[in-house]
Parts: sequence; structure tokens; C-alpha cells
Amino acid sequence: MGFRPICDFWLMARPKVKYYGAFPSGFLWRAKTLLGDTSNLCHLCSGMVEGEGFKIDLDPAVSPDLVADATDTGIEDDRFSAVLCDAPYTQEDAENYRFPDLPTPNMLLKEALRIVKVGGRVGFLHYICPRPPKNAKFVACIALLVGFNNRVRLYSVFEKTSKAGNTK
Repeated sequence: MGFRPICDFWLMARPKVKYYGAFPSGFLWRAKTLLGDTSNLCHLCSGMVEGEGFKIDLDPAVSPDLVADATDTGIEDDRFSAVLCDAPYTQEDAENYRFPDLPTPNMLLKEALRIVKVGGRVGFLHYICPRPPKNAKFVACIALLVGFNNRVRLYSVFEKTSKAGNTK
């Protein structure tokens, strides 16, 4: 029998902060448990996330550690033990976050996997579950709901198995 990803459903409370796009209450703690080693965590498309980790965002108003496009950060390969990405989901979201163009989930996953170490994991919160490239395996997919009349989001987790271009 082959590998089967972890699958679950989390019914979560609304965020306690008034920031557009904030994580649901309790999400970050649960999300990090599926990432494994978060001693050197990167928040890609960080917004105003609180807590430890290196924060990358295109909006300087949220005070990230690095103001950069999340699809091309300029960070060296294999720098982080884990990456958590919560990108805009729609063009309306992109405008709220001041992104000029909506990045695709696959573009974001490619960059996240480039900057995470081999054996490290990438957590991805979005409406879409991107297809893992050949240098990564699909670890988990969790459906996430915050109350009635809300869209279900997916928290997908991927593990980097090799450097890009090296699929041995």
C-alpha cells in the first residue's frame, strides 16, 4: 500500500484580531505541529502575523523582516527549516493586501520549496491545493472552516525531498 496523506477537518473560531486576513484562532499552533521543525520558520506573505519567524511580505506597512515579492524573494536556497504561506486567494484579496498581481499557488509553492531545506516542510493556506513539483511530496490536506456562510480553505503541507532539478 502506498503513501497516504494526512486528511482532517478543523472547525475554528474567528480571529480575535481585527486585521483583514488574520489566521483563525488556534490555527497557527495547529499548523506548526504539521510542519515539524519550526526553529527557523519563514512566514511567506506574512501580513501582520505575530510570533516568531522571519516575515516576508510585499507590504512595508506590516513591518516584515524583508519586503519582497513572494514568488521571487531573492533569499538563498535551503535557508529555512519550515515555511508557512498564506497568500491572497482572490484578486479582491490581492488588492486589499496591495499586491499588484495575484500570485498563483503553484508559483508560491515553488518559491517556498526553494527556500526551505531538504526534509523541511511548507504549509500552504489557500482555497486551492497546489500540485507538488517532483522535488516534494504531499504530506497533508486539512479542510478549515470558520463558521457558517464562509468558504472552506485548505491547509496543505508539502515536504521537500530534494533540491530542484535533483529528483533522485
